Amino acid sequence: MKRDRNDEGQPGCRCGISRRRFLSTVGMGAMAVAASGSISLDGRAAATGNPTDSNTLVPLTLNVNSRVHRLLVEPRWSLLYILRERLGLTGTKVGCERGECGACTVLIDDVPSYACMMLAVEAQGRGITTVEGLMNGEILGPVQQAFVEQDAFQCGYCTPGQIMAVEGLLRRNPSPSTGQIQSAVSGNLCRCGAYVHIFEAAKRAAELRKGRG
Repeated sequence: MKRDRNDEGQPGCRCGISRRRFLSTVGMGAMAVAASGSISLDGRAAATGNPTDSNTLVPLTLNVNSRVHRLLVEPRWSLLYILRERLGLTGTKVGCERGECGACTVLIDDVPSYACMMLAVEAQGRGITTVEGLMNGEILGPVQQAFVEQDAFQCGYCTPGQIMAVEGLLRRNPSPSTGQIQSAVSGNLCRCGAYVHIFEAAKRAAELRKGRG
């Protein structure tokens, strides 16, 4: 059977376009899109380097660690993103970003909350405390000091979130039981398995807070 040949002299079909021409067309299209800067790899900034259309920014005032910050933000930005990328408070860690690991735990009006699950605009008018806010200058807060004393971490990545969960517990219950401590940190995952030391650190923190009070 006689087979049709394309314009390159190779077997083909009655498609009206050769393989080489097709690939060239696709390549030119991809280059045009890249040049236009319309593709965003991280969902935040286009290839042009402009973070967003200025018309989509809204004013936001946040009270973080007793300091007032005034910013222009996109309504879709999370509190986690603002704390780390706009305010430089990198003690709040990026983990699962879906409210499962607790690495991004901060206090919102003294209540432990996942910063990845809250839009920054939702936090306006509320008191936000990060792990940096527990320090007095270079002096560690009681919970931070207790974690050091009790060796309550290994890799340390979950530690800021664990500390904030314990801090939130002690602010509402200065003398928690072991069961209450376990419940308080149940939303914070430690992949290294340092839970026994974390529980002891929480008990030690309660003692240190009473001593400083």
